[in-house]
Amino acid sequence: MINFLTSPDDYKHWKLSFDGPVARLTMDVDPASTLHDGYELKLNSYDLGVDIELYDAIQRLRFEHPEVKTVIMDSAREKVFCAGANIRMLGGAAHAHKVNFCKFTNETRNSIEDASENSGQRYLCAIRGTAAGGGYELALATDYIMMADDGYSAVSLPEVPLLAVLPGTGGLTRLVDKRKIRRDRADIFCTTEEGIRGQRAVDWRLVDEVVPGSRFDAAVRERALEMARGSDRPTAAAGVILTPLKKTVEENSIIYEYLNVQIDRHRHVATIIIQAPQNGISGAMSVEDAVAQGADFWPLAVCRQLDDAILHLRLNELETGILIFKTAGDSAVVAACDHFVTSNRTHWLMREIMLYWRRTLKRIDLTSRTTFAYVEPGSCFVGLLAELLFSVDRSYMLDGQFENDPRAAATIQLTDSNFGACAMSNGLTRLETRFLGEPQTVTACKAVIGDRLDADACDKLGLVSYIPDDIDWEDETRLLIEERASFSPDCLTAMEANLRFAGPETMETRIFGRLTAWQNWVFQRPNAVGKQGALPLYGSGVRPQYDLKRV
Repeated sequence: MINFLTSPDDYKHWKLSFDGPVARLTMDVDPASTLHDGYELKLNSYDLGVDIELYDAIQRLRFEHPEVKTVIMDSAREKVFCAGANIRMLGGAAHAHKVNFCKFTNETRNSIEDASENSGQRYLCAIRGTAAGGGYELALATDYIMMADDGYSAVSLPEVPLLAVLPGTGGLTRLVDKRKIRRDRADIFCTTEEGIRGQRAVDWRLVDEVVPGSRFDAAVRERALEMARGSDRPTAAAGVILTPLKKTVEENSIIYEYLNVQIDRHRHVATIIIQAPQNGISGAMSVEDAVAQGADFWPLAVCRQLDDAILHLRLNELETGILIFKTAGDSAVVAACDHFVTSNRTHWLMREIMLYWRRTLKRIDLTSRTTFAYVEPGSCFVGLLAELLFSVDRSYMLDGQFENDPRAAATIQLTDSNFGACAMSNGLTRLETRFLGEPQTVTACKAVIGDRLDADACDKLGLVSYIPDDIDWEDETRLLIEERASFSPDCLTAMEANLRFAGPETMETRIFGRLTAWQNWVFQRPNAVGKQGALPLYGSGVRPQYDLKRV
Protein backbone atom coordinates (compact mmCIF):
# COMPACT_ATOMS: atom_id res chain seq x y z
CA MET A 1 0.00 0.00 0.00
CA ILE A 2 1.28 3.46 -0.92
CA ASN A 3 0.95 5.91 1.98
CA PHE A 4 0.77 9.63 1.24
CA LEU A 5 1.16 10.72 4.86
CA THR A 6 4.58 11.91 5.99
CA SER A 7 6.25 14.75 7.94
CA PRO A 8 9.62 16.53 7.96
CA ASP A 9 10.87 14.23 10.73
CA ASP A 10 10.43 11.30 8.34
CA TYR A 11 11.78 12.91 5.16
CA LYS A 12 14.48 10.90 3.43
CA HIS A 13 14.93 13.09 0.37
CA TRP A 14 14.33 16.75 1.28
CA LYS A 15 15.63 19.18 3.86
CA LEU A 16 13.77 22.30 5.02
CA SER A 17 15.55 25.28 6.57
CA PHE A 18 14.38 28.78 7.46
CA ASP A 19 15.90 32.24 7.59
CA GLY A 20 13.29 34.92 8.26
CA PRO A 21 11.12 35.42 5.16
CA VAL A 22 13.17 32.94 3.12
CA ALA A 23 12.92 29.15 3.32
CA ARG A 24 15.21 26.70 1.60
CA LEU A 25 13.87 23.41 0.24
CA THR A 26 16.92 21.31 -0.55
CA MET A 27 16.81 18.10 -2.58
CA ASP A 28 19.11 15.43 -1.18
CA VAL A 29 17.71 12.11 -2.39
CA ASP A 30 18.73 8.96 -0.55
CA PRO A 31 19.46 6.46 -3.34
CA ALA A 32 18.46 3.46 -1.22
CA SER A 33 15.11 4.81 0.02
CA THR A 34 12.93 3.78 -2.89
CA LEU A 35 9.20 3.17 -3.02
CA HIS A 36 9.73 -0.24 -4.68
CA ASP A 37 12.62 -2.64 -5.19
CA GLY A 38 14.76 -2.93 -8.30
CA TYR A 39 16.33 0.52 -8.65
CA GLU A 40 18.41 3.16 -6.89
CA LEU A 41 17.66 6.87 -6.87
CA LYS A 42 21.05 8.01 -8.13
CA LEU A 43 21.89 11.60 -9.08
CA ASN A 44 18.91 13.09 -7.22
CA SER A 45 16.51 11.19 -9.47
CA TYR A 46 13.07 10.67 -8.02
CA ASP A 47 10.16 8.27 -7.71
CA LEU A 48 6.70 8.78 -6.23
CA GLY A 49 8.10 8.61 -2.70
CA VAL A 50 10.29 11.65 -3.34
CA ASP A 51 7.32 13.58 -4.69
CA ILE A 52 5.10 12.61 -1.76
CA GLU A 53 7.62 14.32 0.50
CA LEU A 54 7.78 17.35 -1.81
CA TYR A 55 4.01 17.71 -1.76
CA ASP A 56 4.01 17.51 2.03
CA ALA A 57 6.73 20.14 2.27
CA ILE A 58 4.82 22.54 -0.02
CA GLN A 59 1.69 22.13 2.12
CA ARG A 60 3.61 22.76 5.34
CA LEU A 61 5.30 25.85 3.92
CA ARG A 62 1.88 27.30 3.18
CA PHE A 63 0.16 26.42 6.46
CA GLU A 64 2.91 26.14 9.07
CA HIS A 65 5.07 29.06 7.90
CA PRO A 66 3.02 32.16 7.04
CA GLU A 67 6.18 34.23 7.54
CA VAL A 68 7.87 32.55 4.55
CA LYS A 69 7.54 34.69 1.45
CA THR A 70 10.17 33.14 -0.82
CA VAL A 71 11.17 29.49 -1.11
CA ILE A 72 14.56 28.63 -2.63
CA MET A 73 14.67 25.21 -4.23
CA ASP A 74 18.18 23.84 -4.56
CA SER A 75 20.25 20.68 -4.34
CA ALA A 76 22.67 19.35 -1.74
CA ARG A 77 24.66 17.61 -4.52
CA GLU A 78 27.67 19.47 -5.86
CA LYS A 79 27.27 18.90 -9.59
CA VAL A 80 23.68 17.77 -10.01
CA PHE A 81 20.45 19.58 -9.30
CA CYS A 82 18.10 16.74 -10.28
CA ALA A 83 18.31 14.01 -12.91
CA GLY A 84 14.52 13.74 -13.18
CA ALA A 85 12.28 10.71 -12.82
CA ASN A 86 14.27 7.55 -12.20
CA ILE A 87 14.65 5.58 -15.44
CA ARG A 88 14.83 2.14 -13.81
CA MET A 89 11.68 2.91 -11.87
CA LEU A 90 9.84 3.93 -15.04
CA GLY A 91 11.15 0.90 -16.92
CA GLY A 92 9.93 -1.52 -14.28
CA ALA A 93 6.68 0.15 -13.16
CA ALA A 94 3.25 -0.98 -14.26
CA HIS A 95 1.54 1.27 -16.78
CA ALA A 96 -1.07 2.46 -14.27
CA HIS A 97 1.63 3.41 -11.77
CA LYS A 98 3.55 5.40 -14.38
CA VAL A 99 0.46 7.37 -15.37
CA ASN A 100 -0.65 8.02 -11.78
CA PHE A 101 2.91 9.01 -10.88
CA CYS A 102 2.97 11.59 -13.67
CA LYS A 103 -0.45 12.92 -12.64
CA PHE A 104 0.58 13.37 -9.00
CA THR A 105 3.86 15.06 -9.92
CA ASN A 106 1.93 17.41 -12.22
CA GLU A 107 -0.50 18.29 -9.44
CA THR A 108 2.40 18.89 -7.06
CA ARG A 109 4.12 21.26 -9.47
CA ASN A 110 0.81 23.04 -10.04
CA SER A 111 0.56 23.54 -6.29
CA ILE A 112 3.89 25.41 -6.42
CA GLU A 113 2.46 27.72 -9.08
CA ASP A 114 -0.73 28.11 -7.05
CA ALA A 115 1.30 29.20 -4.01
CA SER A 116 3.11 31.75 -6.15
CA GLU A 117 0.01 33.15 -7.79
CA ASN A 118 -2.45 33.11 -4.91
CA SER A 119 -0.63 32.79 -1.58
CA GLY A 120 2.16 35.32 -1.92
CA GLN A 121 4.72 32.55 -1.41
CA ARG A 122 7.00 32.65 -4.43
CA TYR A 123 9.53 30.04 -5.53
CA LEU A 124 13.07 30.57 -6.80
CA CYS A 125 15.00 27.67 -8.29
CA ALA A 126 18.79 27.75 -7.83
CA ILE A 127 20.45 25.34 -10.28
CA ARG A 128 24.03 24.37 -9.71
CA GLY A 129 24.83 21.31 -11.80
CA THR A 130 22.61 19.47 -14.27
CA ALA A 131 18.84 19.83 -14.25
CA ALA A 132 17.64 17.13 -16.62
CA GLY A 133 14.16 15.98 -17.57
CA GLY A 134 11.88 16.11 -14.54
CA GLY A 135 14.56 18.08 -12.71
CA TYR A 136 14.23 20.92 -15.18
CA GLU A 137 10.43 20.50 -15.17
CA LEU A 138 10.55 21.09 -11.41
CA ALA A 139 12.48 24.29 -12.07
CA LEU A 140 9.92 25.33 -14.68
CA ALA A 141 7.19 25.30 -12.03
CA THR A 142 8.95 28.04 -10.06
CA ASP A 143 8.72 31.81 -10.61
CA TYR A 144 12.39 32.47 -11.26
CA ILE A 145 15.26 30.22 -12.36
CA MET A 146 18.88 31.09 -11.58
CA MET A 147 21.72 28.93 -12.90
CA ALA A 148 25.41 28.94 -12.08
CA ASP A 149 27.63 29.92 -15.01
CA ASP A 150 30.41 27.46 -14.19
CA GLY A 151 30.95 25.40 -17.31
CA TYR A 152 28.95 22.35 -16.23
CA SER A 153 25.55 23.58 -14.98
CA ALA A 154 22.93 23.01 -17.69
CA VAL A 155 19.23 22.44 -18.28
CA SER A 156 17.81 19.77 -20.58
CA LEU A 157 14.74 17.79 -21.55
CA PRO A 158 16.35 14.65 -23.03
CA GLU A 159 13.36 12.29 -22.87
CA VAL A 160 12.66 12.20 -26.61
CA PRO A 161 16.22 11.34 -27.82
CA LEU A 162 17.16 9.12 -24.86
CA LEU A 163 13.99 7.38 -23.68
CA ALA A 164 11.38 7.57 -26.47
CA VAL A 165 8.91 9.17 -24.03
CA LEU A 166 7.80 12.73 -23.33
CA PRO A 167 8.77 15.01 -20.48
CA GLY A 168 6.00 13.83 -18.15
CA THR A 169 5.36 16.78 -15.86
CA GLY A 170 4.46 19.68 -18.09
CA GLY A 171 7.87 20.55 -19.53
CA LEU A 172 6.78 20.87 -23.15
CA THR A 173 3.73 22.97 -22.28
CA ARG A 174 5.57 25.26 -19.88
CA LEU A 175 8.30 25.93 -22.44
CA VAL A 176 5.91 27.39 -24.97
CA ASP A 177 2.97 28.53 -22.81
CA LYS A 178 4.62 29.78 -19.64
CA ARG A 179 8.09 30.85 -20.76
CA LYS A 180 6.92 31.57 -24.33
CA ILE A 181 9.96 30.04 -25.99
CA ARG A 182 10.00 30.02 -29.77
CA ARG A 183 8.80 26.76 -31.30
CA ASP A 184 11.99 26.15 -33.28
CA ARG A 185 14.20 26.77 -30.25
CA ALA A 186 11.99 24.52 -28.13
CA ASP A 187 12.33 21.81 -30.80
CA ILE A 188 16.13 22.10 -30.74
CA PHE A 189 16.23 22.11 -26.95
CA CYS A 190 13.99 19.02 -26.60
CA THR A 191 16.17 16.99 -28.98
CA THR A 192 19.56 18.02 -27.58
CA GLU A 193 20.67 15.41 -25.04
CA GLU A 194 23.41 17.46 -23.38
CA GLY A 195 21.15 20.48 -22.84
CA ILE A 196 21.97 24.18 -22.86
CA ARG A 197 24.07 26.23 -20.43
CA GLY A 198 25.32 29.75 -19.82
CA GLN A 199 24.11 32.89 -21.54
CA ARG A 200 22.40 30.93 -24.31
CA ALA A 201 19.99 29.51 -21.73
CA VAL A 202 19.09 33.08 -20.72
CA ASP A 203 18.82 34.28 -24.33
CA TRP A 204 16.38 31.45 -25.07
CA ARG A 205 14.41 32.16 -21.85
CA LEU A 206 15.14 28.67 -20.52
CA VAL A 207 16.38 30.31 -17.31
CA ASP A 208 16.06 33.87 -16.03
CA GLU A 209 19.60 34.57 -14.90
CA VAL A 210 23.08 33.04 -14.89
CA VAL A 211 25.64 34.03 -12.27
CA PRO A 212 29.32 33.08 -11.99
CA GLY A 213 29.77 30.22 -9.55
CA SER A 214 31.84 32.30 -7.14
CA ARG A 215 28.96 34.76 -6.63
CA PHE A 216 26.07 32.34 -7.06
CA ASP A 217 24.99 31.76 -3.43
CA ALA A 218 25.06 35.46 -2.55
CA ALA A 219 23.12 36.36 -5.71
CA VAL A 220 20.46 33.75 -4.96
CA ARG A 221 20.02 35.09 -1.43
CA GLU A 222 19.75 38.67 -2.68
CA ARG A 223 17.18 37.73 -5.32
CA ALA A 224 15.13 35.76 -2.78
CA LEU A 225 14.93 38.74 -0.45
CA GLU A 226 13.95 40.99 -3.33
CA MET A 227 11.10 38.61 -4.25
CA ALA A 228 9.97 38.48 -0.61
CA ARG A 229 9.45 42.24 -0.49
CA GLY A 230 6.48 41.96 -2.84
CA SER A 231 4.57 39.42 -0.75
CA ASP A 232 1.46 40.13 1.34
CA ARG A 233 2.04 37.21 3.71
CA PRO A 234 2.20 38.21 7.40
CA THR A 235 5.60 38.67 9.00
CA ALA A 236 4.89 37.56 12.56
CA ALA A 237 1.77 35.35 12.42
CA ALA A 238 1.76 31.93 14.05
CA GLY A 239 1.35 29.04 11.66
CA VAL A 240 -0.92 26.01 11.90
CA ILE A 241 0.88 22.71 12.50
CA LEU A 242 -0.40 19.97 10.19
CA THR A 243 -0.62 17.26 12.83
CA PRO A 244 -0.77 13.59 11.71
CA LEU A 245 -4.11 12.51 10.28
CA LYS A 246 -6.05 9.96 12.30
CA LYS A 247 -6.59 7.24 9.72
CA THR A 248 -7.55 3.58 10.02
CA VAL A 249 -7.27 1.35 6.96
CA GLU A 250 -9.26 -1.88 7.10
CA GLU A 251 -9.98 -4.50 4.46
CA ASN A 252 -13.04 -2.73 3.06
CA SER A 253 -12.90 0.71 4.63
CA ILE A 254 -10.78 3.76 5.34
CA ILE A 255 -11.86 5.68 8.41
CA TYR A 256 -10.94 9.28 9.28
CA GLU A 257 -12.39 11.60 11.87
CA TYR A 258 -14.82 13.36 9.51
CA LEU A 259 -14.78 11.08 6.51
CA ASN A 260 -15.04 7.40 5.82
CA VAL A 261 -14.71 5.33 2.69
CA GLN A 262 -16.62 2.09 2.25
CA ILE A 263 -15.29 -0.16 -0.52
CA ASP A 264 -17.47 -2.72 -2.31
CA ARG A 265 -14.96 -4.60 -4.44
CA HIS A 266 -17.60 -6.90 -5.91
CA ARG A 267 -19.36 -3.90 -7.45
CA HIS A 268 -16.11 -1.89 -7.91
CA VAL A 269 -17.57 0.99 -5.89
CA ALA A 270 -16.15 3.20 -3.14
CA THR A 271 -18.64 5.32 -1.20
CA ILE A 272 -17.09 8.44 0.37
CA ILE A 273 -19.16 9.86 3.23
CA ILE A 274 -18.20 13.31 4.53
CA GLN A 275 -19.40 14.15 8.04
CA ALA A 276 -20.30 17.60 9.31
CA PRO A 277 -18.83 18.54 12.70
CA GLN A 278 -20.97 18.03 15.78
CA ASN A 279 -20.56 21.62 16.93
CA GLY A 280 -20.95 24.71 14.82
CA ILE A 281 -19.23 28.07 14.88
CA SER A 282 -20.60 30.51 17.42
CA GLY A 283 -21.14 34.15 16.58
CA ALA A 284 -18.41 35.10 19.01
CA MET A 285 -15.74 32.99 17.30
CA SER A 286 -12.81 34.98 15.92
CA VAL A 287 -10.21 34.14 13.31
CA GLU A 288 -7.70 33.84 16.15
CA ASP A 289 -9.91 31.13 17.67
CA ALA A 290 -9.82 29.24 14.37
CA VAL A 291 -6.04 29.55 14.21
CA ALA A 292 -5.87 28.21 17.77
CA GLN A 293 -7.87 25.13 16.69
CA GLY A 294 -5.16 24.54 14.12
CA ALA A 295 -5.46 21.38 12.06
CA ASP A 296 -8.60 20.45 14.02
CA PHE A 297 -10.54 23.36 12.50
CA TRP A 298 -13.19 21.43 10.55
CA PRO A 299 -12.90 23.10 7.11
CA LEU A 300 -9.15 22.36 7.11
CA ALA A 301 -9.37 18.95 8.78
CA VAL A 302 -12.00 17.52 6.42
CA CYS A 303 -10.18 18.87 3.36
CA ARG A 304 -6.96 17.12 4.42
CA GLN A 305 -8.89 13.89 4.90
CA LEU A 306 -10.64 14.15 1.52
CA ASP A 307 -7.33 14.89 -0.22
CA ASP A 308 -5.67 11.85 1.33
CA ALA A 309 -8.64 9.59 0.58
CA ILE A 310 -8.65 10.48 -3.12
CA LEU A 311 -4.91 9.83 -3.39
CA HIS A 312 -5.26 6.52 -1.54
CA LEU A 313 -8.03 5.35 -3.89
CA ARG A 314 -6.14 6.44 -7.00
CA LEU A 315 -2.99 4.46 -6.24
CA ASN A 316 -4.20 1.57 -4.08
CA GLU A 317 -7.66 0.69 -5.43
CA LEU A 318 -7.18 0.52 -9.18
CA GLU A 319 -10.23 -1.70 -9.81
CA THR A 320 -12.56 0.50 -7.79
CA GLY A 321 -13.85 2.41 -10.77
CA ILE A 322 -16.84 4.25 -9.28
CA LEU A 323 -16.71 6.83 -6.49
CA ILE A 324 -19.98 7.84 -4.83
CA PHE A 325 -19.97 10.99 -2.68
CA LYS A 326 -22.38 11.41 0.21
CA THR A 327 -22.58 13.87 3.09
CA ALA A 328 -24.13 13.56 6.54
CA GLY A 329 -24.84 16.09 9.26
CA ASP A 330 -26.45 19.40 10.08
CA SER A 331 -26.60 21.72 7.06
CA ALA A 332 -26.74 24.76 9.33
CA VAL A 333 -23.42 23.81 10.92
CA VAL A 334 -21.78 23.40 7.51
CA ALA A 335 -23.27 26.71 6.34
CA ALA A 336 -21.81 28.49 9.39
CA CYS A 337 -18.34 27.00 8.76
CA ASP A 338 -18.54 27.93 5.10
CA HIS A 339 -19.61 31.50 5.88
CA PHE A 340 -16.87 31.91 8.47
CA VAL A 341 -14.13 30.95 6.00
CA THR A 342 -15.44 33.02 3.08
CA SER A 343 -16.22 36.11 5.16
CA ASN A 344 -12.67 36.07 6.55
CA ARG A 345 -10.93 35.16 3.30
CA THR A 346 -8.52 38.11 3.51
CA HIS A 347 -6.88 36.39 6.50
CA TRP A 348 -3.91 34.30 5.40
CA LEU A 349 -5.19 31.02 6.95
CA MET A 350 -8.74 31.32 5.58
CA ARG A 351 -7.22 32.08 2.17
CA GLU A 352 -5.07 28.96 2.40
CA ILE A 353 -8.04 26.81 3.40
CA MET A 354 -10.07 28.03 0.41
CA LEU A 355 -7.14 27.42 -1.92
CA TYR A 356 -6.66 23.94 -0.46
CA TRP A 357 -10.30 23.14 -1.17
CA ARG A 358 -9.84 24.39 -4.71
CA ARG A 359 -6.82 22.13 -5.24
CA THR A 360 -8.56 19.11 -3.69
CA LEU A 361 -11.68 19.56 -5.80
CA LYS A 362 -9.44 19.80 -8.86
CA ARG A 363 -7.88 16.50 -7.80
CA ILE A 364 -11.36 14.94 -7.91
CA ASP A 365 -11.96 16.45 -11.37
CA LEU A 366 -8.70 14.91 -12.57
CA THR A 367 -9.20 11.46 -11.05
CA SER A 368 -9.82 8.75 -13.65
CA ARG A 369 -12.87 7.30 -11.92
CA THR A 370 -16.57 7.60 -12.59
CA THR A 371 -17.97 9.95 -9.95
CA PHE A 372 -21.53 10.15 -8.67
CA ALA A 373 -23.19 11.98 -5.76
CA TYR A 374 -26.28 10.92 -3.81
CA VAL A 375 -28.32 13.61 -2.03
CA GLU A 376 -30.48 11.90 0.58
CA PRO A 377 -32.24 12.87 3.82
CA GLY A 378 -29.57 13.77 6.35
CA SER A 379 -27.24 15.17 3.67
CA CYS A 380 -25.48 18.51 4.08
CA PHE A 381 -24.45 19.57 0.57
CA VAL A 382 -23.83 23.22 1.41
CA GLY A 383 -21.30 25.63 -0.12
CA LEU A 384 -17.94 23.90 -0.47
CA LEU A 385 -19.56 20.49 -0.05
CA ALA A 386 -22.11 21.42 -2.72
CA GLU A 387 -19.16 21.85 -5.11
CA LEU A 388 -18.93 18.05 -5.10
CA LEU A 389 -22.32 17.91 -6.84
CA PHE A 390 -20.97 19.99 -9.71
CA SER A 391 -17.70 18.07 -9.85
CA VAL A 392 -19.21 14.60 -10.32
CA ASP A 393 -20.36 13.05 -13.58
CA ARG A 394 -23.95 12.61 -12.34
CA SER A 395 -25.89 13.50 -9.20
CA TYR A 396 -29.06 11.85 -7.85
CA MET A 397 -31.30 13.61 -5.33
CA LEU A 398 -34.18 11.89 -3.54
CA ASP A 399 -37.48 13.65 -4.13
CA GLY A 400 -39.09 13.57 -0.70
CA GLN A 401 -38.46 11.09 2.08
CA PHE A 402 -37.81 7.37 2.39
CA GLU A 403 -40.69 5.35 3.85
CA ASN A 404 -40.40 5.06 7.65
CA ASP A 405 -37.54 7.56 7.71
CA PRO A 406 -38.41 10.50 9.98
CA ARG A 407 -35.67 12.72 8.60
CA ALA A 408 -36.73 15.72 6.54
CA ALA A 409 -36.38 15.70 2.76
CA ALA A 410 -32.91 16.59 1.53
CA THR A 411 -31.98 20.11 0.45
CA ILE A 412 -29.02 21.77 -1.24
CA GLN A 413 -27.74 25.21 -0.26
CA LEU A 414 -25.57 27.42 -2.44
CA THR A 415 -23.21 29.99 -0.89
CA ASP A 416 -20.64 32.50 -2.09
CA SER A 417 -18.15 29.59 -2.22
CA ASN A 418 -19.88 28.30 -5.35
CA PHE A 419 -19.34 31.50 -7.35
CA GLY A 420 -15.62 32.09 -7.74
CA ALA A 421 -13.57 30.61 -4.91
CA CYS A 422 -13.14 27.15 -6.42
CA ALA A 423 -12.34 27.57 -10.09
CA MET A 424 -11.61 24.45 -12.11
CA SER A 425 -8.48 23.90 -14.18
CA ASN A 426 -10.19 25.71 -17.07
CA GLY A 427 -10.43 28.91 -15.01
CA LEU A 428 -14.23 28.76 -14.69
CA THR A 429 -16.32 27.83 -11.67
CA ARG A 430 -18.04 24.46 -11.78
CA LEU A 431 -21.41 26.15 -12.17
CA GLU A 432 -20.10 28.26 -15.07
CA THR A 433 -18.73 25.10 -16.67
CA ARG A 434 -21.97 23.19 -16.01
CA PHE A 435 -24.06 25.94 -17.57
CA LEU A 436 -21.62 27.00 -20.27
CA GLY A 437 -24.43 27.37 -22.81
CA GLU A 438 -26.84 29.10 -20.44
CA PRO A 439 -25.10 31.79 -18.36
CA GLN A 440 -28.51 33.07 -17.30
CA THR A 441 -28.85 29.94 -15.16
CA VAL A 442 -25.72 30.90 -13.20
CA THR A 443 -27.39 34.26 -12.54
CA ALA A 444 -30.54 32.46 -11.40
CA CYS A 445 -28.46 30.31 -9.05
CA LYS A 446 -26.86 33.42 -7.52
CA ALA A 447 -30.32 34.73 -6.74
CA VAL A 448 -31.02 31.75 -4.44
CA ILE A 449 -27.78 31.88 -2.41
CA GLY A 450 -28.61 30.82 1.15
CA ASP A 451 -31.95 29.21 0.28
CA ARG A 452 -32.55 25.56 1.14
CA LEU A 453 -33.46 24.13 -2.24
CA ASP A 454 -35.58 20.97 -2.35
CA ALA A 455 -35.43 18.37 -5.11
CA ASP A 456 -37.98 20.10 -7.31
CA ALA A 457 -36.17 23.45 -7.08
CA CYS A 458 -32.81 21.80 -7.77
CA ASP A 459 -34.25 19.98 -10.77
CA LYS A 460 -35.66 23.20 -12.22
CA LEU A 461 -32.32 24.98 -11.77
CA GLY A 462 -30.40 22.02 -13.25
CA LEU A 463 -28.30 21.53 -10.11
CA VAL A 464 -28.78 17.74 -10.11
CA SER A 465 -29.14 15.10 -12.81
CA TYR A 466 -32.18 13.13 -11.59
CA ILE A 467 -34.67 13.30 -8.71
CA PRO A 468 -36.14 9.78 -8.24
CA ASP A 469 -38.72 9.28 -5.51
CA ASP A 470 -38.42 6.65 -2.79
CA ILE A 471 -40.20 4.04 -4.93
CA ASP A 472 -37.65 4.30 -7.77
CA TRP A 473 -34.52 5.25 -5.79
CA GLU A 474 -33.16 1.77 -5.13
CA ASP A 475 -33.73 0.51 -8.68
CA GLU A 476 -32.40 3.69 -10.30
CA THR A 477 -29.16 3.70 -8.31
CA ARG A 478 -28.67 -0.07 -8.65
CA LEU A 479 -29.07 0.03 -12.43
CA LEU A 480 -26.77 3.05 -12.60
CA ILE A 481 -23.93 1.12 -10.94
CA GLU A 482 -24.55 -2.09 -12.89
CA GLU A 483 -24.59 -0.25 -16.21
CA ARG A 484 -21.41 1.68 -15.44
CA ALA A 485 -19.57 -1.44 -14.33
CA SER A 486 -20.41 -3.11 -17.66
CA PHE A 487 -18.54 -0.49 -19.74
CA SER A 488 -14.86 -0.55 -20.66
CA PRO A 489 -12.89 1.39 -18.02
CA ASP A 490 -10.57 2.72 -20.74
CA CYS A 491 -13.48 4.19 -22.69
CA LEU A 492 -14.98 5.65 -19.52
CA THR A 493 -11.71 7.34 -18.55
CA ALA A 494 -11.46 8.90 -22.00
CA MET A 495 -15.13 9.86 -22.20
CA GLU A 496 -15.22 11.43 -18.73
CA ALA A 497 -12.02 13.39 -19.29
CA ASN A 498 -13.42 14.81 -22.52
CA LEU A 499 -16.71 15.82 -20.92
CA ARG A 500 -15.45 17.36 -17.67
CA PHE A 501 -13.51 20.33 -19.00
CA ALA A 502 -15.79 22.36 -21.21
CA GLY A 503 -14.84 25.95 -21.89
CA PRO A 504 -11.50 27.65 -22.44
CA GLU A 505 -8.16 25.88 -22.42
CA THR A 506 -5.44 26.90 -19.99
CA MET A 507 -1.88 25.77 -19.44
CA GLU A 508 -3.24 23.48 -16.73
CA THR A 509 -5.86 21.80 -18.93
CA ARG A 510 -3.27 21.33 -21.66
CA ILE A 511 -0.91 19.61 -19.24
CA PHE A 512 -3.58 17.23 -17.95
CA GLY A 513 -5.41 16.76 -21.22
CA ARG A 514 -2.99 16.95 -24.11
CA LEU A 515 0.15 15.81 -22.27
CA THR A 516 -1.48 13.09 -20.17
CA ALA A 517 -3.27 11.62 -23.16
CA TRP A 518 -0.13 11.46 -25.24
CA GLN A 519 2.09 10.23 -22.40
CA ASN A 520 -0.47 7.54 -21.60
CA TRP A 521 -0.24 6.37 -25.21
CA VAL A 522 3.57 6.62 -25.43
CA PHE A 523 3.99 4.56 -22.25
CA GLN A 524 2.32 1.63 -24.02
CA ARG A 525 4.27 1.79 -27.27
CA PRO A 526 6.96 -0.83 -27.97
CA ASN A 527 9.38 1.92 -28.97
CA ALA A 528 9.36 3.02 -25.33
CA VAL A 529 8.57 -0.07 -23.24
CA GLY A 530 9.00 -3.10 -25.53
CA LYS A 531 11.89 -5.56 -25.15
CA GLN A 532 13.92 -3.55 -27.63
CA GLY A 533 12.50 -0.23 -26.46
CA ALA A 534 14.39 2.72 -25.04
CA LEU A 535 13.35 2.43 -21.39
CA PRO A 536 14.35 -1.23 -20.81
CA LEU A 537 17.63 -0.79 -22.72
CA TYR A 538 18.65 2.52 -21.14
CA GLY A 539 22.18 2.30 -19.76
CA SER A 540 22.84 -1.13 -21.31
CA GLY A 541 24.95 0.14 -24.18
CA VAL A 542 22.50 -1.45 -26.65
CA ARG A 543 20.68 0.90 -29.00
CA PRO A 544 16.87 0.59 -29.01
CA GLN A 545 15.21 -0.77 -32.13
CA TYR A 546 12.38 1.52 -33.20
CA ASP A 547 9.39 0.72 -35.37
CA LEU A 548 9.70 3.71 -37.69
CA LYS A 549 6.09 3.81 -38.86
CA ARG A 550 4.29 7.00 -37.79
CA VAL A 551 0.87 6.31 -36.28
